Amino acid sequence: MTYSRQQRDRAVDLYIRYECCAADAIHELGYPSKEALRMWYRERLEEERTGVPSRRGERQRRYSEEQKRAAVDHYLECGRRLSRTMRMLGYPKSKELLMAWIDELAPGRRRLRHGPVPEELKRKTVVAVASGRLKSHEAAAELGVQAAVVREWKRQMLAGSKETHVTRERRERPGDGGGARPVVPDAPAVAAGSRDAAGLADALASMEKRLARMQARLDELDADIERQRREKRELDVEIAIRRGALELLGKEPGADPENLTNREKTILVKQISEAQRVSVKSLLPAVGLAHSTYHYRLNAMRRPDRDAWLLPLVEEAFENSEKRYGYKRVHLELQGMGITVSAKRVMKLMTKHGMVPLFKSAKRYSSYKGELTRAPENLVNRDFHADRPNMLWVTDLTEFSIPAGKAYLSSLIDCYDGLPVAWTIGTSPNAELADGMLSDACSTLGEGDRPVIHSDRGRHYRWPEWIRICEEHKLTRSMSAKGCSPDNAAAEGFFGRLKQEFFHKRSFAGVSMDEFIGMLDDYMVWYRDKRIKTEFGMSIMDRRRELGLVA
Repeated sequence: MTYSRQQRDRAVDLYIRYECCAADAIHELGYPSKEALRMWYRERLEEERTGVPSRRGERQRRYSEEQKRAAVDHYLECGRRLSRTMRMLGYPKSKELLMAWIDELAPGRRRLRHGPVPEELKRKTVVAVASGRLKSHEAAAELGVQAAVVREWKRQMLAGSKETHVTRERRERPGDGGGARPVVPDAPAVAAGSRDAAGLADALASMEKRLARMQARLDELDADIERQRREKRELDVEIAIRRGALELLGKEPGADPENLTNREKTILVKQISEAQRVSVKSLLPAVGLAHSTYHYRLNAMRRPDRDAWLLPLVEEAFENSEKRYGYKRVHLELQGMGITVSAKRVMKLMTKHGMVPLFKSAKRYSSYKGELTRAPENLVNRDFHADRPNMLWVTDLTEFSIPAGKAYLSSLIDCYDGLPVAWTIGTSPNAELADGMLSDACSTLGEGDRPVIHSDRGRHYRWPEWIRICEEHKLTRSMSAKGCSPDNAAAEGFFGRLKQEFFHKRSFAGVSMDEFIGMLDDYMVWYRDKRIKTEFGMSIMDRRRELGLVA
């Protein structure tokens, strides 16, 4: 069914008023289909964007090869009458199209008109051609004659019209005595008039050809302009998608514009559709999103955020750890507050809002200076399990480089539960740093405690004072293999966590060395007394209190 421009405009206005809900607009109007309404809406958007009215009209019906062959066969078998074939089959709608099929599929078998054409019909045909209502080949198709015949009729009638005009002028010319008398044209005058009319007809025919060529060229230019506009729209949409993806993701670590989530794609499509006035349907294939998924995610985003109450609590736990906790420890922190949520929910919330612990890693300080004395045997052999406190200790020394200088931490860890038993911090990795730490650790030993103390092959653990302290408190020395850090993995792991949570990706510009040493000491106290250990669900010191190991 064909709808008028007014009907189309009314439907589109109602479609826009109902927030692009085709079902509501069609229910009220009773027309058209959803596809037609959306097509009219797209045409309206294009007209507003370009300022050029839509030139869409009746689309030419396309016929299959089987239909063409059937029409030609019917024409040849049923008397070769164009009108009969069109009437019996119901198609095509024009004789010109049927004649073209016959000339294509059965050349030379189309019947041409025989016998004279009535003069009145000739006159009407020539008038239609001369006035531009019909082209000569269209008129010829209607009469069943060649186009050249129509052009000859036109030439003859134009010549006759000129001759009649000349005769009338001579008859009206005044003669002797003031009276008018009929004048019979002589043969040369008639011939001259005929030649003039023929020249005029040829000139008209030439102008018609030129006009046809110009019209064809204009059609080509219109098609080219439309193609370029379409390509520009596609490029504009593609650029908008890429720019929108970058703005949506920002410059966070891991941001990948080519790997958007469905939620991000939905936000992107909605933004571009509103900004560029492009239909959502045309954008979905460009971002690789299904129509149903888009509407599902759109409705989901309109629902209230179920994590609105949880986010401040997660942020508070994360900030209280000075951005050291991952989702597991934040989850345990929430459990300690009596809040029951899944760890996966906490992880998603932290990922969504960019709560990522600061990571790693600079080159470690090495205290190895060669084999100064005979190394003790490796008694631990990478088995860092301890059944009770003060059974197995591990120790190591690490370096921190900040703008104010270098600081060194010497720490001793109890393998029973990872407790930092003692530590010292200084600006030089000397014997006093390691020996002072060992003395502080030995001061915590109870009656009968004789731990194994395991270290790497650093020079600090071979100096006489270190050996004397070990012998005084009956400590059993153990050393890793040369250049084999896994042999002291427990101490290395502690330093890795420390630097990940306290040092890496943090700026210490403007921090003096004394301030830095104080900050590092505060972290060690926090690690021992408050930091949640995932294995226990509480801090190490709280765990020891629970077991009655400390007061």
